[in-house]
Amino acid sequence: MKVNPYLNFDGNAEEAFKFYQTVFGGELFIQKMSDAPGTEALSPEEKNRAMHVSIPIGDGQFLMASDCVPSMGHVLNVGNNNYISISPDSREEAKRIFDALSEGGVIEMPLDDMFWGDYFGSFKDKYGVCWMVNYANKQE
Repeated sequence: MKVNPYLNFDGNAEEAFKFYQTVFGGELFIQKMSDAPGTEALSPEEKNRAMHVSIPIGDGQFLMASDCVPSMGHVLNVGNNNYISISPDSREEAKRIFDALSEGGVIEMPLDDMFWGDYFGSFKDKYGVCWMVNYANKQE
């Protein structure tokens, strides 16, 4: 089984995913609302919103999202009820990802060695998405 986090944005999914692409790399896939049948009545702004956007973030796993469409009754409530937990393969990669994604955001717990033995930190990025970075220190 694979788990693919799916996020919702209020008109800036493409912008957020272009930023995430600078951290994770990979090919950005984006499909606009205007690509879907039955969206002719949407405003030009809503037609330009992301119906689906994704980038690869690991072995067969993807970070995915879409934009809310206000005229269809969608309302975005940004909150702390969802975190994306990343488990990098090295301390160096954990630091790189933490530093890059947290830039412009709010750090909740600085990246540091924790009492349970892992190198861990958490933050909310500049788009309101909550992240955890956890590297399991190898016991030498």
